[in-house]
Amino acid sequence: MKPRHEILLNQLNDYRGYLLYLVNDITEEQAALIPNGFRNNIHWNLGHIYLDQFLWIHTLTKEQKPEIQSLNKWFGFGTTPENFTEETPSFNEITELLQSQIATIHKTYGEHLETEYPPVEMGMFTIEQVLSRTIFHEGMHIQAILDIKKFIND
Repeated sequence: MKPRHEILLNQLNDYRGYLLYLVNDITEEQAALIPNGFRNNIHWNLGHIYLDQFLWIHTLTKEQKPEIQSLNKWFGFGTTPENFTEETPSFNEITELLQSQIATIHKTYGEHLETEYPPVEMGMFTIEQVLSRTIFHEGMHIQAILDIKKFIND
């Protein structure tokens, strides 16, 4: 594996570790709270982060993963916790998925980071490029979670 790929995967792992650290002390009930002025809660943000990373990869590779697509109805772009049902994975289930996601990406795609596919949005054509984009996206949602935590801890 090229050094830059190791760095990218290490960054993914470090940022995910920080995200999981931020929510380590959050209860299921706190994760469900939507403070005034917010559209979503911590639970939704975590599910969205998990879904987004795989959706971008699968959009690029044209893989069909029904288990990932099914999450779209609860955590996809434009959804809110109002879309949650009894079948929505719990906060704890989403946290567990997030804990294993980077290792899954490394194992499944680590040797294919430079494989070229037909370009998708923003002209991205490799998994390496998609992962760089998802790091930025995850950071945006980390900030949203930090903001929500200010309200739920008061």
